[in-house]
Amino acid sequence: MNARGLVFVSGAILVALAGAAFAANGIAVKRGEDAMVYGNCVPSLVATNASAQAIDFLQVDVVVALRGGQERTIELRSGYRDGIVRPIAPGASATLHQQLDLSVPLGAACSAIDSRRVARTVCDAGGRDCAAAVTVQP
Repeated sequence: MNARGLVFVSGAILVALAGAAFAANGIAVKRGEDAMVYGNCVPSLVATNASAQAIDFLQVDVVVALRGGQERTIELRSGYRDGIVRPIAPGASATLHQQLDLSVPLGAACSAIDSRRVARTVCDAGGRDCAAAVTVQP
């Protein structure tokens, strides 16, 4: 391996390590299990708080593309925005659910979902925006 190749490999390793350290100090959200409720698919996400700050409220708006070409936006939340606070403590995980009493059901089975993408993320801690970065893999 020549010097240029060694520099490239070393740089790639440093970028990978920096990315891992960044994710380790943030809030990682990944896809949870889908459930069928009254004939409608109800997706979920699982948030893991690797930051040093408790999260009071976390919401991820996911745009779901259905096989027929329609799109629907669903809000997946850690709890009620104005209700009882159920914080996600540092080092803890929580499931983000669609609150069916406050939103319109998806109107399709889970098998009809073609793709998902994130439209918006809201994260509050202590009445302010979360200090840690939120990464989402829907």
